Formats: sequence, C-alpha cells, structure tokens
Amino acid sequence: MAKFKPLAKKLRLAKKGKQTKWAPFWTVQKIYGSSRRVHPGRHTHVKRHWRRSNTDA
Repeated sequence: MAKFKPLAKKLRLAKKGKQTKWAPFWTVQKIYGSSRRVHPGRHTHVKRHWRRSNTDA
C-alpha cells in the first residue's frame, strides 16, 4: 500500500477497522443471562482480518 493515502481511503479503512472489534462484554449477559459463557465475538456481525478477507477500499 502507498505510504501516503488519500483522506477518503483512510476514512474507509478506519471504518472497516472499527467493525472488526468484539461486541461489548455485557451483551452476552443481556442475551443469555449471567450463567452462560459465550465469546463476545459471536455478536459481531462483520468479522474481518487484514490477511483473510480483503476490503475494496
């Protein structure tokens, strides 16, 4: 990738980077109750990795 990126491309990449985070931990307790232990990544709809899947930014 180029060293100097246009602002629009940088903003698109920043948005995609925010979508890869896990859901907040309290969503597990809200959905399943306090006794069930589920990984918060299950509630994140967009899971993207820089090597696995590409974005056309």
